[in-house]
Amino acid sequence: MRLTSPAFENGEQIPTRYTCDGEGTRPPLEISGTPEGARSIALIVDDLDASDGPLNFLHWSVWNVHPHTTTVKEGKPLPGAVLGQTSFGTYGWGAPCPPEGVHRYRFRAFALTKTLDVPRESTADELEEAIAGHVLGECELMGTYRRDGGAAWHKVA
Repeated sequence: MRLTSPAFENGEQIPTRYTCDGEGTRPPLEISGTPEGARSIALIVDDLDASDGPLNFLHWSVWNVHPHTTTVKEGKPLPGAVLGQTSFGTYGWGAPCPPEGVHRYRFRAFALTKTLDVPRESTADELEEAIAGHVLGECELMGTYRRDGGAAWHKVA
């Protein structure tokens, strides 16, 4: 299973347009190699260099994505999927907006043997607990973003 983006390469900086310093829309993603037998896909994006209490700061979570999904269009909803609550307290994409310095944003996709029945308010840890034992495949894409200070503003798309 592989997760890529036409907007940035693994380990590279996320373009400004997808952050709080730009339009704040969610970047496009491409999923390939989803294993046979997958019933759904879950996606989680968190900031490895910021925390929300004991957890990484959650920027996006979505589950019950159709297993044949190969393209997640920029800023577009995924029909039938459930959007989880971000650490911003909103639902949908919470644009990267680190207070300063370089932060690493981990995009993960999980192919699951079932659809999930978890509350939208679930944290990334709760979502990961719900998918435990049901993962057929997983993959990761890492992006970075650097700011030199500024507002704690975010845009949801």
